[in-house]
Formats: sequence, structure tokens, C-alpha cells
Amino acid sequence: SMDVKKSIFGQLIKHLPANAVLATNTSYLDINEIAAIVPDPSRVVGLHFFAPAHIMKLLEIVRGDATSDAALATGFVLAKRLRKTPVLAGVCDGFIGNRILARYREAADTVLMDGSTPWEVDEAMVAFGYAMGPYEAQDLSGLDIAHANRRRQDASRDPNRRYIPIADRMIELGKLGKKTGAGWYRYPGGGGKVEDPIVADLALEEAHFAKIIRRDYSEKDIRERLVLAMINEACDILHEGIAASARDIDLVTVFGYGFPRWRGGLMHHADTLGVAAICDAIGKLAQEDPVAWKLSPLLAECLASNTALKDYAVGS
Repeated sequence: SMDVKKSIFGQLIKHLPANAVLATNTSYLDINEIAAIVPDPSRVVGLHFFAPAHIMKLLEIVRGDATSDAALATGFVLAKRLRKTPVLAGVCDGFIGNRILARYREAADTVLMDGSTPWEVDEAMVAFGYAMGPYEAQDLSGLDIAHANRRRQDASRDPNRRYIPIADRMIELGKLGKKTGAGWYRYPGGGGKVEDPIVADLALEEAHFAKIIRRDYSEKDIRERLVLAMINEACDILHEGIAASARDIDLVTVFGYGFPRWRGGLMHHADTLGVAAICDAIGKLAQEDPVAWKLSPLLAECLASNTALKDYAVGS
């Protein structure tokens, strides 16, 4: 929590030399708010390691508004010593990787609510090239982690943005993932995953409450929606300057989130699809939900200038 972070940094200030670099490993919390309690906020830098940290190669190095070049350089030196792949990120909720992940999960949950099942979604993304789909992956990390993050965002959530409550119902039922023997799947005897009809029924029930007429999604439909959601969010991240380049986003998605390497990373894959085709597809989806599928300004700019995403210059 932010309170815990501030308490720890308050103690560090008292006991460390005035020129010591203060780094925080956080997935979502605002680096600038943490740095604000430090007399010299230029000493503060974010280092977002990915679990399990001894295996995952990615390290997001987060630059706060006041982070000095020296503190930033120290982060990159540490990444090299630890044999990590460093990527510079700006401050926003989720930085680069978790912000894309949040949109990926939101798109998956919408498909689940409107006409699919967790296993159909997972199968579509495994066929695309992921080692596992979003629901099996969340079963491993724990549904309670995402739930805590949703509650943190309650006060700032856009009231016009659709909210899918199925995961909250899962928490109420104690289905927290593999560690409890049941999440989006069941794990009888602690073994392999088994489809859970209770979860499918939850989606049907919530759709009924929301007066949604469910539809059938093909594997292609599912894959297209989830991939386009990630691309559009990634383009917003690049347009806002949170990421320095399309290449950095590719590194994050491949080394931190299991995007299939043979596709070259999310933005490289987007360029193979073509900006015009992406804009056309998102435009059609925006007819269903203009809030969730609002076209990224970066995509509109690239379409107008006939520029590939890999060639987009931040601040242009």
C-alpha cells in the first residue's frame, strides 16, 4: 500500500546517506507520490521487477518527475549487473506492462460476459502463441491481487466505462485461483486444470442481470478483440510518452508478459497488420462501446501521415 511505502521511505531517509539512491519495486503505485515525502526527490527511482524475479528478465525502470539522471543511470547499471533487460517507463497506473495487461484482461472479461467462457478465451490466445491464456495465468497469480487493484481504482474509475463484475463474484465465492483449488478453473487434488461449470454459469447470470443478449464468438473474434485492445492501449502509452519507443513496448510484452516472440512483440505485430486495418477494425468495435474502443490519437496520426508504429517519434 502507499502508506506502507511512505513509512518505509520515511525510515530510509533517517538512516541512509543523503546521496543514496532510493528505489521502490511497485507494480502500480505512483512514484511521484512516494518521492514527495523525500527531501530530495531526485534520489527516487522505480524498479519494477516481474515475478518470479529470479527468472523473469524484464525490469521496468520508472522515471519520476524529479528523478535525476544519476538515479536513473544507477537503475540501468543494477539491471546490467542482475542480467535483466531494462526498459525506461514513465509514471502512470501500471506503467507500460501492467497497463497493457489491464486492458487485455478487460477485453477478455467483456468477451466472457457477452458470449464466451474462460477456456474458450484461453484457447484462442494459446492458438495465437501465448503459453497460456489470461484466465489460466490469473489463476496462477491469484484473483485476489487483481481484486485489490480494482478496489484501489474504485474512486477514480470512469463512471461511463463498462465494469464487468464476474471476477468480484469469484472472490465472494472464495475462488482465488490455483492456491485455493479453484479459480477460473478447478484444480482437483492440486493437479491440472478442469473446466468449471460454475464459472460459466456466473457469466450467464451476470449477463442476464445486465440485460445482455449473449452472442457466439469465434476463436478469430476473441483473438482479434484482445490483441486490438492491447495495441490501442500501447499506442496511448507511446503517445503519452510513458514508453520511449515502440521497440521498448515490444521488449516489455515479450520479456514480461509472454507475448509470442516469433511475432516480434506487440507493436511489431501491429505493424504487420497495418495501421489502416487496425483503425478500421477498432472503428467497428467502437460502434459497440465508444468508451472502451476510443481510437488512440497515435493511431489516427500514423494513419494520416502514413507512418509505421516503429517509426513514430514521441513528441512529434
